[in-house]
Amino acid sequence: MKIFSAAQIKQWDAYTIAHEPIASINLMERAATACCNWLIGKNFSTFHFRIFCGKGNNGGDGLAIARMLIEHKCLVTVYILEFGNMGTDDFQTNLERLHSLTTDIHFIQSAEFFPSINETDIIIDALFGIGLNKPMEGISKALVEYINQLNCTVVSIDLPSGLYADPQDAVHKNSKGNTVIHASLTLSFQNNKLAFLLPENEDLCGDVHLLHIGLHPAFEEIEATVFEWIDESMIKSIYKKRKKFANKGTYGHAALLCGSKGMMGAAVLSSLACLRSGVGKLTTCIPGCGYTILQTTVPEAMCVVAGEDHLLSGTGLEHVNAVGIGPGIGIYDSHKKLLADIFEKVNAPMVIDADALNMMAENEALLSLVPKLSILTPHPKEFEKLFGKTDNDFERLELAKRKSIEYQIYIILKGHYSFISTPESKGYFNSTGNAGMATAGSGDVLTGILTGLLAQGYSPLNSCMLGVYLHGLAGDLAAKKHTEEAMVAGDIIESLGEGFKCIRTFS
Repeated sequence: MKIFSAAQIKQWDAYTIAHEPIASINLMERAATACCNWLIGKNFSTFHFRIFCGKGNNGGDGLAIARMLIEHKCLVTVYILEFGNMGTDDFQTNLERLHSLTTDIHFIQSAEFFPSINETDIIIDALFGIGLNKPMEGISKALVEYINQLNCTVVSIDLPSGLYADPQDAVHKNSKGNTVIHASLTLSFQNNKLAFLLPENEDLCGDVHLLHIGLHPAFEEIEATVFEWIDESMIKSIYKKRKKFANKGTYGHAALLCGSKGMMGAAVLSSLACLRSGVGKLTTCIPGCGYTILQTTVPEAMCVVAGEDHLLSGTGLEHVNAVGIGPGIGIYDSHKKLLADIFEKVNAPMVIDADALNMMAENEALLSLVPKLSILTPHPKEFEKLFGKTDNDFERLELAKRKSIEYQIYIILKGHYSFISTPESKGYFNSTGNAGMATAGSGDVLTGILTGLLAQGYSPLNSCMLGVYLHGLAGDLAAKKHTEEAMVAGDIIESLGEGFKCIRTFS
């Protein structure tokens, strides 16, 4: 699924109007119908709806929703933010239609016109949608601040008013610090918007529901985007079924360099996840203190010892198909040479995580030695230490994209919607996963999965996309079984088989 900018969303509407063809007022009717049906289907119909409308097409959506709710015998009061202009043509058409059903329509010209609202009322925000690209001011700002201090359920249509659909179209590049509706839930249309995927907007958007309104599919096929959403269709095109006459050599030989005294759990988790990813063989390079631990817990992995309490070298890597390094290796001065040697001598695709990233942050010269097309998997703090601070989430995405191009690497910025930046200046957001995966060892599991997929011959980009999707999908299955609160990283590994079963149904 492509993630379009605000400008492209408007172009998609126009393309649909021209090529379906359909009148713009009827496309608005389609969107309003989807919202009304959702509200009725979720048993909101017994409440009093307070619908706040601007005079643009988002306000036109609100007026159409009001009319449909009235036709369903709902109690509806409409408030129109008065700007002194007539509004768009579709807004005016829907206002005329609404006047035929109700007189409970009020114009807000100043704060003295703000209504008294009960906590049980449902507020519908149809003030601006994606039509705003600068901070609100004056009566608009005052109204939103008034709504935000009410203890009501707030439903935003398309986008919480005041929030930028995507910062690159906005005057000030991000919505942080602006006055924005605090929606309990957002009913948006067709495809995800970038704003919904940034952590800083979580409390503004509430639960987001995408409603299909039949926008013309040809536009999505031909229109290029910077960002995409990893969905089932994308995974279907990436996943490769096993061959009937395969042997273990068919699916590659992976190597992991991980573990140190007190952190051998990371080596165990990475190794188990790597093997569960479908790799043919795995060699795990560990310090001697963890030899018995790994041989006992992961008997399928071959062990190479290099060092006693922590790794001193990487051995046995000459003929492997992929290398993963970092989980649990600790921070030791000798790791600077270890990483430099591996980066310069190992001729295989590479995944770099955890303490390997922290060592690189402390020794900037190592970054320039990272083999091209390697995969780095930082969480936000590791990313900050490695590449520098940013003022907001959008700037972090842009920085990740720049660094991917500069160093010709793939960066997986881990989070709820893990973000993949690529050397090709594209960005991908993962659609699977949950808050239960915010637990120790979850990142080690991802490193194992990614290394295993690389060893099997998946390209670095496809390894990133399939890896984060499978990792999150297994996390979702684990959460269903254990709850988000009780799940641990090992539960993700145990659910990888069920995850593959789900992915096989896509094919």
